[in-house]
Amino acid sequence: MNLRAVRAIVIKDLTVLRHAKAVLIPLIVVPLILLLLLPAVAAFAPTFVNLPGAGDLTALLDSMPDAMQARLAGYTEDERIVVLLLTYLFAPLYLILPLMVASVIAADTFAGERERRTLEALIYTPTSDAELLLGKLLSGFLPALAVAWGGFVIYSVVANAAAWPTLERLFFPTGMWFVLALWVAPAVAAVGLGATVLVSSRVSTFQEAYQIGGAVVLPIVLLIVGQAAGVVVLSTAFVVGLGVVFWALAAVLLWYGARTFRRGELMARA
Repeated sequence: MNLRAVRAIVIKDLTVLRHAKAVLIPLIVVPLILLLLLPAVAAFAPTFVNLPGAGDLTALLDSMPDAMQARLAGYTEDERIVVLLLTYLFAPLYLILPLMVASVIAADTFAGERERRTLEALIYTPTSDAELLLGKLLSGFLPALAVAWGGFVIYSVVANAAAWPTLERLFFPTGMWFVLALWVAPAVAAVGLGATVLVSSRVSTFQEAYQIGGAVVLPIVLLIVGQAAGVVVLSTAFVVGLGVVFWALAAVLLWYGARTFRRGELMARA
């Protein structure tokens, strides 16, 4: 394995990324919404309960299963709303960050090379198929990790600031969130990366690759819906198991991608 060649591919891809507006815009806008706007909304959530016709939050609290009710039992009603939103309901949304970053960059790996008409030059570089694929994977995985872990730090600061008027103390991050950030987020990024690279190497444009590869967000959507409906209760044990499932899925996708990747077939589709 020529690590210098892999490193060169990663550096080249990240350099190109800085000038690709179609890739950069979602990488900037989505984190701003998830890390700043949503926690700010949670800060004002207790005041929404007192507005006419705004009893949904109270109803949501009352509909939570017994396990969730037990975790929130030591808080006042206003505190319960803030903690429920920031600690539990927004947790699956955080996973969209690494998934989105990995998927967007992976969609640009081969499909973007086709659009820029640089695929032929890439294919004829003196690298093996494994080195080329590894370089492309790392080009998406490393930024996804940086955004996930940097976003975790930012979210922790913003969540505590947003909750301070109500709780008047630091309460975040919890143990569950540490597991979510350090164990599940990389796994989710790997799933998005594996699925989108498979798609990106088989379609012609970045938009096609991104739209088809975006189907991997469905498990996150189901997690959000399940938790809001009270079917799923996030806990440290549940999050650990969730990470195992995502890592297993990522291993299958990446194994299949490595097994089927052939640069000659890329030229045939170019």
